[in-house]
Amino acid sequence: MKKNYLITGGAGFIGSNYVHRLLKRGEKVSIYDNFSRAGAPRNLEWLKQGFGEKAFDVIVGDVRDADRIAAAGQGADVIVHLAGQVAVTTSVINPRDDFESNALGTFNVLEAARLSGRNPIFIYASTNKVYGGMDDVELTEEATRWHYKDLVNGCPESQPLDFHSPYGCSKGTGDQYVRDYARMYHLPTVVFRQSCIYGPRQFGVEDQGWVAWFIIAAVMQRPITIYGDGKQVRDILHVEDLMNAYDLAIEKNDIACGQVYNLGGGPGNVMSVWAEFGPRLEKLIGDRIEVARDDWRPGDQRVFYADVTKAEKELGWRPKISVDAGVQMLFEWVKDNKSLF
Repeated sequence: MKKNYLITGGAGFIGSNYVHRLLKRGEKVSIYDNFSRAGAPRNLEWLKQGFGEKAFDVIVGDVRDADRIAAAGQGADVIVHLAGQVAVTTSVINPRDDFESNALGTFNVLEAARLSGRNPIFIYASTNKVYGGMDDVELTEEATRWHYKDLVNGCPESQPLDFHSPYGCSKGTGDQYVRDYARMYHLPTVVFRQSCIYGPRQFGVEDQGWVAWFIIAAVMQRPITIYGDGKQVRDILHVEDLMNAYDLAIEKNDIACGQVYNLGGGPGNVMSVWAEFGPRLEKLIGDRIEVARDDWRPGDQRVFYADVTKAEKELGWRPKISVDAGVQMLFEWVKDNKSLF
């Protein structure tokens, strides 16, 4: 049976990809977005070109506007909450805006769901930053990367939360509110603590979306700065794999309801941000890439890769797109769409 979907941040990178998937299979979709990010109008135009202007609804609004999001939530069977402030560095510069966008904004969307009277399935895009620096976890340094000494499968959901940076605090506040609304109000919520998501329609910038940013900068011959030693490690997850998890959480909500899942590439899709990614990118470009160096940035984890065992066991989900295949696809997309940058 077809569902009514409300996607906050629906004109963003993840949002527009998911809206595209939903429309392709005939779902009814409403996009709720304040269009504050430069890529949002481009993504909206892409959706209109693919499906027509009348194939979906567009609500121009901010999640900080409680009344507007409450009105938008009426009639929704599924709410996928992707809107918010997305960069650690921006949160350090303007913590109030970060709090209002992420903590208050998420609260408003939750209340919209609760007060709708329809008990919609609620998917929340949280972040690995809720685990902070994981200072209690011992690391080992190798020639091109750091890695966990003992967490063979990566960081589990049982790792203590340690909100580090205003961004970690604001997203973590939303994370815990979403989790508790399942307990207190029996709202069928699911929290996904997402690691580095990448893919087409990602207009990455230096402060957020590093895989896309490095590829865009290399293709467009823009300067690149590496912060820290370049050996900090992340697990990267292609947006197609992420959306598969969203679909499974909705399909299997009797299992996923009230649960928290780490979602990343896992130990099989790990890469250091420059010591290993740099040579890979140089091979794609066919030339050496000169970079500037600078100090570590606040809140930058030396290592994060997710233990995705829980999502695999409970939802039957696992990443399918490898680092090599995914990076190649994104590189080709950027090359084919230079006019967008």
